[in-house]
Amino acid sequence: MRTAVDLPISLSRDSAEPLIAQLADRLRHAMLDGALAPGERLPSTRALAAQLEVSRTVVMEAYQQLYAEGWLDGRHGSGTFVAEMEQPPRPPGRGAYQPDPPLPPADAIDLTPGQPWVRDYDHAAWKRAWRRAADLPPGDSPDPYGLPRLRELLAEHLRRARGMAVGPENILVTRGTGNGLDLCALALLGPGTRAGVEDPGYHVARTVFAARAAEVVPCPVDEDGVIVDGLPGDLRVLYTTPAHQYPLGGRLPIPRRERLLAWARKTGATVVEDDYDAEFRYDVAPLPALYGLDPSRVVLLGTLSKTLAPDVGVGWLVGDPELVGRIARLRRTVADRTSGPVQQAVATLLEHGDLDRHLRRMRLEYARRRAAVVEILGPVCRLRGDTAGLHVLAELPASLVPGVVARAARAGVLLDSTERHHHGAAHLHGLVIGYGSASLPDVRRGCRILAALISDTRAGRPEAPADAGSGTRGRRTSGRPAARAEPTSGPARDRATAR
Repeated sequence: MRTAVDLPISLSRDSAEPLIAQLADRLRHAMLDGALAPGERLPSTRALAAQLEVSRTVVMEAYQQLYAEGWLDGRHGSGTFVAEMEQPPRPPGRGAYQPDPPLPPADAIDLTPGQPWVRDYDHAAWKRAWRRAADLPPGDSPDPYGLPRLRELLAEHLRRARGMAVGPENILVTRGTGNGLDLCALALLGPGTRAGVEDPGYHVARTVFAARAAEVVPCPVDEDGVIVDGLPGDLRVLYTTPAHQYPLGGRLPIPRRERLLAWARKTGATVVEDDYDAEFRYDVAPLPALYGLDPSRVVLLGTLSKTLAPDVGVGWLVGDPELVGRIARLRRTVADRTSGPVQQAVATLLEHGDLDRHLRRMRLEYARRRAAVVEILGPVCRLRGDTAGLHVLAELPASLVPGVVARAARAGVLLDSTERHHHGAAHLHGLVIGYGSASLPDVRRGCRILAALISDTRAGRPEAPADAGSGTRGRRTSGRPAARAEPTSGPARDRATAR
C-alpha cells in the first residue's frame, strides 16, 4: 500500500471562488497532470485541513464532490485514494478531457512562424565562442545589468544595425523578449493598472501582463500596425511590434510613429517596443526605431532568438538609464539573471564580427525564401507583410481558413492562422506563413501544395492528394497518421513563443 502523498496545494482567501471549489479544482488538476497517480492515497481530511489551515468541513466537502464525479475511491478503514480509470472524467465547466495532440510527422514541411534557420552557422566561430566562455571562472555575484563587456558590444551592435546612439548605461541583458516583457511589467505594472497589447498580437505579452495583475486592453491594428487614434488615455504600458507587426506583418509608418509618441507623451504611458524581425528587410529602407525617436517614453526589447537561435537565450532591454537602473534593482529581488557563460559566448561572437557575418548571410538566404513565397502564393491570394521579417500573412476569407489549414496538415504542410492571435473581434483573416525554419526546397514545395489547396478550396473542389507536381513529399497514404490540423499547442506551436 502506498503512503499518503504530500500535496503542494495552496488556497487563496482573497479569491471570489469558494475554498471548497478551489480545493476540488486543485486536486482535479493534480490528477490530470499526473502529480496524483491512480491508486495514490490522499491525506486524511484532518491532516489536509491542518496543512491548508482550513476547517475540516472544507476538505470533507471537496472530497465528497470528487467522489461524486468519479475521481476518488474510498476504502473502508483504509483512507481515500485516486480512482483507477482508463480516462479521467470530465471536470465541471472545463470540457471533456483531451490527451495531448499527436506530434506532426517527422517529414512534415513546417511553415509555422516564429522559428529561424539554425542549421547554417559558422562551426568554428561557435566553438571559439564557447572555448572562450569555458576559460573564464564561474561568477559568484551575477550583475543584474549583464556583463559590462557584452553591454558595450551590444551598444555598438545597435548603432550599426539600428542606427541607435546608446551606451552601456542604457542596456540590460535579458534572456529574451519574454523575460524583458516580464521585467518591464515588474517595474511598470501592478494591480489596477492597464496594459495595451496589439490585437491581433503576440499572445505572450498578454500572458505576462496578466500575470503581473494588470488589466490587458486589446488595441486594434490594421495592415500598417497599431491604430493610434482611439488608444485609451489611461494605459500605463503599450506593447507594440512596429518593425514587423506580429502576425499581420505591417511596418508602422513614420507619421503614425510620431503620433504614437505624441500620445505617449500626453498620457504618460511607456511604449514597450518589441524590435521583432527588425534585422531582416527586403526591398525597403530601414525605419527608425521608436526608441531612437523618443528614448524618454520607449523601452526597446531585442533578442538573438531570430538572428541566431532561440536556444541561446540572450536578449536586451534598452531604456532610459533611470528606468534601467530601477529594473536592475527589482531584478535582484526576484533572483532573475542571464547565464554568465552564455553572455560571454555571445560577447565573443560580437567581438570577432561573427554575428554580423551570420546576419548578412541569413538576410540573403531569407530573401530567397521570401521571394519563393511571393512568387508561388502571390497569384492565388493577397500577401501582407512581405517586405520584412520571417513570415507573411496570406489573406483569406474567414470561412476558408480552417479548411485550408486542415487539408494542408493532411498533405504534410503545417500552418498557423490569425485566429489564435486575436484577443477581441477579428477583422483580418488568413494564414500566417513562416519561412524561417524550412529549407528553400521545402518552402517551394510547401507553397505549391498550399497554392493548389487554396485554389481547390475556393472552387469548392473535393479534397485530393495535394502534391501539386512537387514529388512524394506532399503525399500521405490512408494508413499513415495525419498531422494535426491546427497545432495550437505542443512543439510546433510552442516554437512561435520562443522569443
